[in-house]
Amino acid sequence: MASLEGVTQHLPAIIVAVPLLAALAVTALWWFSNKLCYPLSVGAGLIALAASAGLFQQVLSYGVVEYRLGGWPPPWGIVFRVDHLNSLILVAVALVSFLNLAGSRVAAEKEFQEKVGAFYALYLLFTTGLFGILITGDAFNLYVLLEIASLTGYALIGIGSGRASLSGLNYVFMGTIGATLYLFGVGCLYVITGSLNMVDIGAILPNLWPSKVIVLAFLLCLGGLFVKMALFPLHGWLPNAYTYSPSVVSSLVAPLTTKVMIYAMVRVTLTIFTFDFAFNKISLQVPLVWLAVLAIIVGSLMALSQQRLKKMLAFIVVAEVGYMVGGFWLGNRAGMSGAVLHIINDALMTLCVFMAAGALSFRTGDDRLTSLKGMFRKMPLTMGAMVLGGLSLIGVPPTCGFFSKWYLISGGIEAGHYGFVAALIISSLVNIVLFFRCFEIAYFEPFSGSAGHQSGPMEPDDRSSTVVEAPADMLITLLTAAVLLIVLGIFSGQIVTRVIHQVIPALTG
Repeated sequence: MASLEGVTQHLPAIIVAVPLLAALAVTALWWFSNKLCYPLSVGAGLIALAASAGLFQQVLSYGVVEYRLGGWPPPWGIVFRVDHLNSLILVAVALVSFLNLAGSRVAAEKEFQEKVGAFYALYLLFTTGLFGILITGDAFNLYVLLEIASLTGYALIGIGSGRASLSGLNYVFMGTIGATLYLFGVGCLYVITGSLNMVDIGAILPNLWPSKVIVLAFLLCLGGLFVKMALFPLHGWLPNAYTYSPSVVSSLVAPLTTKVMIYAMVRVTLTIFTFDFAFNKISLQVPLVWLAVLAIIVGSLMALSQQRLKKMLAFIVVAEVGYMVGGFWLGNRAGMSGAVLHIINDALMTLCVFMAAGALSFRTGDDRLTSLKGMFRKMPLTMGAMVLGGLSLIGVPPTCGFFSKWYLISGGIEAGHYGFVAALIISSLVNIVLFFRCFEIAYFEPFSGSAGHQSGPMEPDDRSSTVVEAPADMLITLLTAAVLLIVLGIFSGQIVTRVIHQVIPALTG
């Protein structure tokens, strides 16, 4: 019992240390046997998931958990600080990364072959960076962990074939600009406060608000994070990066990267600069909501013009970023609750549709919409999961997407921002067109012998025997993600009242 209590005290460290050490172990084992890389990675992912769930339970029971590295107290020492906000998102990130990892074996062996060890090592380092971003209480360490996640993300995308390397390079350029802007902002904060601890800076800044350096720091930090999350018009790196990366990579980075960056925006705004400064002292609220409206409209319309499934989904991610940014900057409790809830919901929704797209591409060798012909007959379970993911992105109850959109629309009405409300409705209508076009092709159009064109009436179908349901490990994790969309929808009310409302400032009403 005492040993169990000792372990629970170190859960924040375990969440970061286990995948980090596992990445080093995978790198070493890769030289001897590729077969050991997958089980070791899955074991590390499972431990991180269990640790995040345990930490979430601790926060619900006892409140904020603070873990001091080396025993040094803040603000001098580095701390991991976990509250209701990041503990909830931590569970979602651990769950999404574990499900994708558990279903990756067959696809990774096919896509990476002799580089499979490098893939799993980078995968674990990427999740290490994300976990660290979520739990760190230090503004500079947030930058360091952003770079760990970003550098490994660049490598994961670039490790693919074809245009993946060029897309990864474009991501490097844009990501470096974003990280530099954020670092300059942290430098300004350190110069004026002499501290890097987020809570400590938040306590010092109210006495320094007349200084223009604080405004500059705020703009730099926000600008850097906007690049990282691909908020329109800074989204140029995202569509190609998610489209041309290997399927098991896109189903990792697409659900998690933008969502964790949005969390970072929420954390920096509310903890470092405080709600009063961000929403009352400077006038960014209105332009940022309108920028989010543009992101929603542009992302949705660009998705409508795509002929490749993954690229269509990538532009939907651009629109979803606008959902969350706009909801947060509405500045009221409903909008901010919807934004935080949508971080969780969108992570699972995006995982589901990208995993389904990966499974379809794995069997057909193509991700063009024309390759969906006959897929309801050939891959019914995969298409069933795609239907659930699509309905959730549209916002059909009882899927989770409906409930976060309900909060976002309620927040827009409460704030009197009908442009944001209209953008959400338009985006949902566009999503109906997008997904029902996919379903129509997959259900009504007959299976063709080769992707992209119809077999002749007497032509033998040379793919009919090879295009079958997805492999078991891929299918099990995909169906699990699809079912969780309904489970999360059922418990959305409790998540908002018991968790999210604990971190949304009472000043929002």
